[in-house]
Amino acid sequence: MTSTPTPTGSPIPLPPQASLDGHGRHLHEDDPAPQLALSLAGIEGCLAAAGLGPDDLASLRVTTVDHDRIGPVLDVLTERFAQTGARPLLTVEQVEQLTPPGLLVRLDGTACRPTGPAPTTPGTPGPLTRENPMTTTTHRTEPDHTAPDHTALLGAAPGRVHLPGTPEYDAARVPWNLAVDQRPAAVATPHTVEEVVALVRTARRLGLRVAPQSTGHGAAPLQGRLAGSLLLRMHELTGVQVDGAARTARVVGGTTWAPVVRAAAEHGLTAAHGSAPDVGVVGYTLSGGMSFYGRQHGLAVNHVRAVELVTPDGRLVRCSATEETELFWAVRGAGGNLGVVVALEIDLLPHPDVHAGMLLWDASATDRVVSGWARWVQGLPESVTTSLRVMHFPPIPELPPFLSGRDVVVIDGAVLEGDAEASRLLSPLRDLAPELDTFGRVPAPALLDVHMDPPAPTPAGTAHAVLRHLDVAGAAAFARASLEPSGLMFTELRHVGGAFGRAPESAGALGSLAGDLVLHCVGVAPTPEAFAAVQRDSAAVLAAMRPWGVAGRSLTFTDEPGPQPGACADAFGAGAWARVAEVRRSVDPGGVMQASVEVG
Repeated sequence: MTSTPTPTGSPIPLPPQASLDGHGRHLHEDDPAPQLALSLAGIEGCLAAAGLGPDDLASLRVTTVDHDRIGPVLDVLTERFAQTGARPLLTVEQVEQLTPPGLLVRLDGTACRPTGPAPTTPGTPGPLTRENPMTTTTHRTEPDHTAPDHTALLGAAPGRVHLPGTPEYDAARVPWNLAVDQRPAAVATPHTVEEVVALVRTARRLGLRVAPQSTGHGAAPLQGRLAGSLLLRMHELTGVQVDGAARTARVVGGTTWAPVVRAAAEHGLTAAHGSAPDVGVVGYTLSGGMSFYGRQHGLAVNHVRAVELVTPDGRLVRCSATEETELFWAVRGAGGNLGVVVALEIDLLPHPDVHAGMLLWDASATDRVVSGWARWVQGLPESVTTSLRVMHFPPIPELPPFLSGRDVVVIDGAVLEGDAEASRLLSPLRDLAPELDTFGRVPAPALLDVHMDPPAPTPAGTAHAVLRHLDVAGAAAFARASLEPSGLMFTELRHVGGAFGRAPESAGALGSLAGDLVLHCVGVAPTPEAFAAVQRDSAAVLAAMRPWGVAGRSLTFTDEPGPQPGACADAFGAGAWARVAEVRRSVDPGGVMQASVEVG
């Protein structure tokens, strides 16, 4: 009797393999790594007996009784795949029991013969285990994009990947900005760099894009764009190490500013952090980063010494001034467009304490405070960085009495001078008779709380523009626009200029910020209708201030939905945008990476 050849490209089932000897006895009982290695050797033996090679392995199923023990040693498989050129669809399935008892893992899969006939059943050089009646076997040669099956991601980081339809998925997909409804193909919350590598490689093999996100403060541009993406939430991959003598810190990819600033303070140092303690270090820094130290020390991105990232093809790379120099240049501005950043090394600042605080007036003083501040900032040394906001607070008990139900004007920031000189510089503002004045010498970590950013995830909409200094008419226009009834919680002017506007010779793609002021509008948006109102009212403020606008953009404040390709080019200097685009094409020709703010 003659067997019928298997059609070209048809899946060929590979029989189950386990770490048993010829008598069915355990080899390496209760030790997952060698069990996995021996089982894979059995699979490779089956391939060889069928006249196939490792690159013909189409799918591999890992059946285990203990996800938690198998997950950390899956690199036994992935390293072997890298050695042999195998690229199978990898899935992991947990069952209650394997036979014989004590067996932790079993492998089976399919092969796909690219050309020529194949036997209907390959040889079986290794011992077989009996099928567990609780498991089912399915075979797949390539991902089916008409009916996507993303279960292979589960094996890349067991217990860390959540698919639609599960409670874990709905919890994990929610960003800090609660107004944004993220619905990705899958969400992962890796705990190790190895898991990030495995997730990127698997997502790429499945045809998914990879969208890295730490906290999700700037998630709005991703709204409606994640259906074909793995959302890689980095907020559980954290840590910081400070070298006090070198005045540097190594910050793990999902870390927020609060622990970094606290760790630096133990050495009498601080960092070019943002105005909120719970903002992610990586996204903030690589998009520029505007701190209250910035007019003297420049953009935060200029304090980056090295970047460790997982590239779109799943390689872990370190780039610096002496390693992968073109990538290092581009990632300082392009960030997550070029890979998943798993660590930064940053320079720290020599400020154990700082003269900082806020001044507050009732909104009835808006005209004179705005005009006074607009004149004041034009003659300041670079040691002073401040912000002015006109704020509208609802009458809720969670707010302190001096804010609840009130409209107020607030000036806050830092003065990097001794107390006497700081008081002299602030005296023109104090002449405007604030009802509250908290400026004084404080430990550096206290600067994280001066700006009173929301302490918990909030639904919000934002918009911004870059302005030149305001003349009398400009100050009056801002005061009018900020007091118009609207859905905005505040309109803000941040004083930039100084070192913000100078790129050092060592700068990357983004090294400076144009203009003298950054106008920032923020509104609370608990419903889609409220979000639309915030967008409308923000646009009205920006239109009112357009006569004082200049070409430029703050990537740190870029958080509008529906971004158009090339919309961020005005954040970069001449030639930098085209150079970043070339690096991006080289690093990610398949367009795997999906950053919130598209650069290049």
